[in-house]
Amino acid sequence: MTNAKAVNRLQGNLPKIGIRPIIDGRRGGIRESLEEVTMEMARTAAAFLSENLKHSCGLPVEVVIADTCIGGVAEAARAEQKFESEGVGVTISVTPSWCYPTETMDTHPTRPKAIWGFNGTERPGAVYLAAALSAHNQKGLPAFSIYGRDVQDIGDATITPDVQEKLLQFARAGLAVATMRGKSYLSMGSVSMGIAGCIVDESFFQKYLGIRNEYVDMTEFVRRMGLGIYDREEYERALAWTKANCKEGKDVRPDHLKRSAEQQEKDWETVVKMALIGRDLMIGNPKLDEMGFGEEALGHNAIAAGFQGQRAWTDYYPTGDFMEAILSSSFDWNGIREPFMLATENDTLNGITMLFGHLLTNAAQVFADVRTYWSPDAVKRVTGHELTGRAANGIIHLINSGPAALDGTGQQTRDGKPVMKPFWEITEDEVNKCLDATEWCPAVDFFRGGGFSTDFTTRAGMPVTMARINLIAGLGPVLQLAEGYTVELPDDVHDALDKRSNETWPTTWFAPNLTGEGMFKDVYTVMNKWGSNHGVVSYGHIGGDLITLASMLRIPVSMHNVPDERVFRPSAWAAFGEMEPVGADYRACQNFGPLYK
Repeated sequence: MTNAKAVNRLQGNLPKIGIRPIIDGRRGGIRESLEEVTMEMARTAAAFLSENLKHSCGLPVEVVIADTCIGGVAEAARAEQKFESEGVGVTISVTPSWCYPTETMDTHPTRPKAIWGFNGTERPGAVYLAAALSAHNQKGLPAFSIYGRDVQDIGDATITPDVQEKLLQFARAGLAVATMRGKSYLSMGSVSMGIAGCIVDESFFQKYLGIRNEYVDMTEFVRRMGLGIYDREEYERALAWTKANCKEGKDVRPDHLKRSAEQQEKDWETVVKMALIGRDLMIGNPKLDEMGFGEEALGHNAIAAGFQGQRAWTDYYPTGDFMEAILSSSFDWNGIREPFMLATENDTLNGITMLFGHLLTNAAQVFADVRTYWSPDAVKRVTGHELTGRAANGIIHLINSGPAALDGTGQQTRDGKPVMKPFWEITEDEVNKCLDATEWCPAVDFFRGGGFSTDFTTRAGMPVTMARINLIAGLGPVLQLAEGYTVELPDDVHDALDKRSNETWPTTWFAPNLTGEGMFKDVYTVMNKWGSNHGVVSYGHIGGDLITLASMLRIPVSMHNVPDERVFRPSAWAAFGEMEPVGADYRACQNFGPLYK
């Protein structure tokens, strides 16, 4: 296994952050006294962001500072020219003083923007901050307000912890917006089993995300397997690695449906080829050009994709479970690498939610069915076991019908605790532990074409966020999320509950954080209010970042349990009735409309 490599595998340059040092342009002593202070504030912000951010591909985030302080429209135009040439996708304006708002503001119509107004008394940046935000709101260009809680002395280059948090929260979400723009979502197949999330709503992708839609029929896999349109050398290496590292699990099919050893061997060969082909369809492969397949070598520049599978494929061919699980993981036969966002059943909305989580955390994402709410009484009735600890109020069984990223085992650790890491932090030992914790069970009876499902149980103690995008007629997209923790059950209790669903599929037991009111008054209500059969599990309590990202894209949040202090939206949202914040969010999103309208 090779060391992890940071590489941008998609077409298009990675977005940069632009820092705009804003200054009082009046000469004759005022501007001159502020030049160094203002530029130092910009340099400090740039250094902080550079040191604390990476793109999901592992490359460092570049930060560009305007060549001069911006005291008026001419310098604003020069900064914009530089940012356009440098590929800036997000801007942060910084100032320690009063300046002229409409002459210095960032007027780019779709670029996420924030203003950091220094909390000082000598030439208070808060005055500019308030005036500039007012100008942004009046002109329909929502901006985020960053303002420290405590007064600092002019020239103090320290970024206080509260400002640090807001800078990072804004930057992570803004970079996600800019990274998605111009990329593709690839549908491999069409609608699976009548699941509405599989229906591609091109208006949503194009107007809200800036993503184009690409399509291939699943027969493209048949063609490429039949004609050998894949790297044959890599295939042999991948098959050998799979045989050495992916251990087979329990076969629960009835005897008359079990496949022979020869059939099983052929199934492994097929699913490994599918993984190679699915990856090549997403991002291309220069090796194919060397083989004479120049068109296929290009790929679809897909930042996310989905595979229909059921039932048109799985009634005859082995399932896509291995392909979906191994590509969605942070490693394969080539070593440790950035995971791919590949949605089961081509649930496009869950695929995009996976993409949101990945761009915000840089880690793999777990695709799951939101399968069952188990109340404490029901668990006790069925097993005799009394739920305790974080599980005491009941649990939600998250279990996908076949695959999930192996990072979801929880076998990666930080400070002795289970985590899901960005790929560049993962060790080979952790990869081996993820593989050892996973079995590949022969697919159950309704997958007539055979294949292998991913079977593991997620370790307890991980802070996680479950999220989902839904589309509502007449309203558009809405985001829902629930922060909570993974829990584990005693083996006999787990087995009793798991077998009532499917014991050959990956399980995550989820206990959402409760608030005692509304949709989070109890675990049952969280389950009952979830808007679809699917959800995505991200490592960490990232609900605040998801809310910030959604506001940038003008997607209202219908359900969340994020504390108020971590909710960060553009300042304009307060004008839409923030005494009732959920309604204000809906009204603001409707008013400003999708980002790329």
